[in-house]
Amino acid sequence: MDNKIKNFISQRATRILVGTILSIVTFFAVQTIPIGMPIANDHTVKTPFATSEEIATGRIIYGANCASCHGENLEGEPNWRSIKPDGTMPAPPHDESGHTWHHDDQLLFAYTKEGGQSVIGGNFKSGMPGFGEMLTDEEIWAVLAYIKDSWPETIRKRQQKISSARKEKQ
Repeated sequence: MDNKIKNFISQRATRILVGTILSIVTFFAVQTIPIGMPIANDHTVKTPFATSEEIATGRIIYGANCASCHGENLEGEPNWRSIKPDGTMPAPPHDESGHTWHHDDQLLFAYTKEGGQSVIGGNFKSGMPGFGEMLTDEEIWAVLAYIKDSWPETIRKRQQKISSARKEKQ
């Protein structure tokens, strides 16, 4: 085989391997770091049961503030598990195909209110801004109620267990 072809194949294989490893590490870091992680502010966790009015309000607020990144139908940005050139990750889906439901209510609320970088800290780079200056706590809870209402019952129950486990640890 020609040296140019060998070099090309070797470089390409190296890039693919490194990209795959980074994607896997990032995927698991994003899904596991926040669970059980202490959050600086103590946010009052609202009951998992929401009224139809809260869900309807959440849908309107989501459309005005979240859909531009997370998708009108909660679908997230394409390639949401891949790191962008700036070190952040695309906005994940909030439907059952994403990882939002892997996190407890307190973390979801804090992440929305304070922003990803503020909540996770360290070297974690997040494109998620905090909405605490734009939305009231009740409006944030309404958005979360709308998102959770879109999940199948099995996913909602799993997420409730995650939230309950966090409460028990505190």
